[in-house]
Amino acid sequence: MSSAILNERPQPDQVLVDIVDYVLNYKIEEKVAWNTAFYCFLDTIGCGLEALTYPACTKLLGPVVAGTIVPNGARVPGTNFQLDPVQAAFNIGTIVRWLDFNDTWLAAEWGHPSDNLGGILAVADWLSRTNIANGQKPLKARTVLEAMIMAHEIQGVLALENSFNKVGLDHVILVKVASTAVVGRLIGLTREELLNAVSLAFVDGQALRTYRHAPNTGSRKSWAAGDATSRAVRLALIAKTGEMGYPSVLTAPIWGFYNVSFNGNPFKFQRGYGSYVMENILFKISFPAEFHAQTAAEAAMQLHQQLKEFGKSSSDIARVTIRTHEAAIRIIDKKGALHNPADRDHCIQYMVAVPLIFGRLTADDYENHIASDPRIDALRDKISCVEDAQFTADYHDPQKRAISNALTIELIDGTILPELVVEYPIGHPRRRAEGIPKLIEKYKTNLARVFSEKQQKEILTATLDYDTFREQDVSQLMDLFVR
Repeated sequence: MSSAILNERPQPDQVLVDIVDYVLNYKIEEKVAWNTAFYCFLDTIGCGLEALTYPACTKLLGPVVAGTIVPNGARVPGTNFQLDPVQAAFNIGTIVRWLDFNDTWLAAEWGHPSDNLGGILAVADWLSRTNIANGQKPLKARTVLEAMIMAHEIQGVLALENSFNKVGLDHVILVKVASTAVVGRLIGLTREELLNAVSLAFVDGQALRTYRHAPNTGSRKSWAAGDATSRAVRLALIAKTGEMGYPSVLTAPIWGFYNVSFNGNPFKFQRGYGSYVMENILFKISFPAEFHAQTAAEAAMQLHQQLKEFGKSSSDIARVTIRTHEAAIRIIDKKGALHNPADRDHCIQYMVAVPLIFGRLTADDYENHIASDPRIDALRDKISCVEDAQFTADYHDPQKRAISNALTIELIDGTILPELVVEYPIGHPRRRAEGIPKLIEKYKTNLARVFSEKQQKEILTATLDYDTFREQDVSQLMDLFVR
């Protein structure tokens, strides 16, 4: 005999409640969080501007249907597009993530919390323009910073103890969840509507991680976050209509997220939601490279100079050993053919070989005209990785969060260069004072890629000072970035 199914509507899962109550009620007091969010905004916009120099990215931009005009639509920085907030979120999220050069969070799960700016900025700009059209006040830039801090926190805290990559899911699920929560608040969802919206984000079928790994590594990894943050805007708008949610989306037996997609395991949490993630975010400043290779690339740059001083070059190298952490081996330790830029910027051997040969590592170095240099593959074949258990432990230690790599070069003549260890990349909180001036220079360089000298000066006047920036009207601020 079959037993009847109990059809009582449950209370919302505690994970949903905690996210929603945080977004609706938490007050951000820490100055370091606000200041870091400010620098994060500048860096994220700059990364998007650099991406506009790559046709593979720009071909994906614009309205879904060419020629569509959206009154009071959101601007896309560095373009003349004015789009509905869903498509604008896709555009902004895509340019931000395209070159793998925006901020990073590393824990049990990895990710790039500034990906959420796609949805945040699109919605804030659209709301501001709509308010102005209706005789109301626009949003201020400080509202964008607040939403960024909260989105970083949701994505990062969920990532601390929960590995989505180990069950084959891509980390952009966390972008979708975080963006849905903060965008929902921006558009004025009630607590019940916001619970519904966040539940809808978990109900969605989630992106598979296969596009980040051999043999399928491909360019979707560069627009997956744009897709996730735009989907978040769509779900928040759906919830705004009064559409129902699914309160036990995570815990429902058989049909819930835990059973279907997380091997039956509930989420674990190391800490509650505050502003910890933004305060400790990792900036990519020196290299547009997958973050687990940042310190390896930095070490390779120093070794390139040492080789020059010894009168040697990469052609004199017999082998290179990279002592590294487990996450780097799992994600970017890659042999064999590399088929596209997305493949190359997820190969630690490639990201070490290029600076050893050329003394640089730029976004352009992943393109075919550089990758076709036979010296790169020849050197890649001589590079191997070994895990260091202490490096792995330091990577997970919340007091360290190191991303250590150590390079040892043996030359053909038998000479072995002293091992060069770099534990913390320049974008790490432990090197913040050293990194921020370089971050500002990166921002200025990216402005110069797109805008005239006059427009650059106008943008810098409005954005370089924190107190001036946070009081800018969002729509006026975005108009400065129109190309």
